[in-house]
Amino acid sequence: MAKLRHIAIAAENPFETAEFYKKAFAFTEVGRKEFSNPETSYGVFLSDGTISLAILHFGWDQGHGIDFRGIHHLGFVVDDLDGVTQDLESMGANCFEKRPKNTLGYSENKFIGPDKVIFDVVDQPWLGATKD
Repeated sequence: MAKLRHIAIAAENPFETAEFYKKAFAFTEVGRKEFSNPETSYGVFLSDGTISLAILHFGWDQGHGIDFRGIHHLGFVVDDLDGVTQDLESMGANCFEKRPKNTLGYSENKFIGPDKVIFDVVDQPWLGATKD
């Protein structure tokens, strides 16, 4: 069974944006990635205990253009990444980035679905981001 696990926001200043959501909705910060170079995404990961909110400054185009700001994509946790990927592709979803083979740790498959909505699927949630 798939579960919605994160919403990603593309922000100009992810640290200021994260402070807004922490103050406004009592989200807890569960992770942070500092700026390292212009081609790498960085930002803050928040959670309410169920859903994660990834607030990022993207370092490379993931489908919307590098300067896009706003709700960027949705992320789903699934039981069978390969099976779901195959099902999505058979339904016409374009997988534009697949998790490298033999990858240890968190990595997902990224898709463009109906109406150009970007989403990713993964078979393991971010550690500490959710209750289950």
